[in-house]
Amino acid sequence: MQKVLYNKKGFTLIEILIVMVILGLLAALVGPKMFGKVGKSKQKAAKAQISLLETALDTFRLDMGRYPTSEEGLEALRTKPADSEKWDGPYIPKKVPLDPWSNPYEYQSPGENGDYDIISFGADGTADGEGENKDIVNWKNIDE
Repeated sequence: MQKVLYNKKGFTLIEILIVMVILGLLAALVGPKMFGKVGKSKQKAAKAQISLLETALDTFRLDMGRYPTSEEGLEALRTKPADSEKWDGPYIPKKVPLDPWSNPYEYQSPGENGDYDIISFGADGTADGEGENKDIVNWKNIDE
């Protein structure tokens, strides 16, 4: 009687399906947690940009003796406002950034909460909201 030898290289279809099911379960468990981190990191990036704008606004105030008006806006940090002999800018090296959701920052001076207010309306681009849609402002911490 002759012995038949089988070459056992490769994976069976069942083994491949089991690995795919395990990877799918891992993606279903880990994916939502990672996407939640993206929203939080955008909020932190907005807060960091607002802090940089605050520094530039304070430097503008040191030179000019005032903050830019609401009409001049944050663009006064890049381009010299009319009748501004003391202006020594630009106070930011590049154009005024958009928030992490590609919306412009809202600037008001005088502000309702201080000398000026800087607001990012979050992911939805409208006032108020929860989670990723929460407004990021210069007078509050992100967690408030």
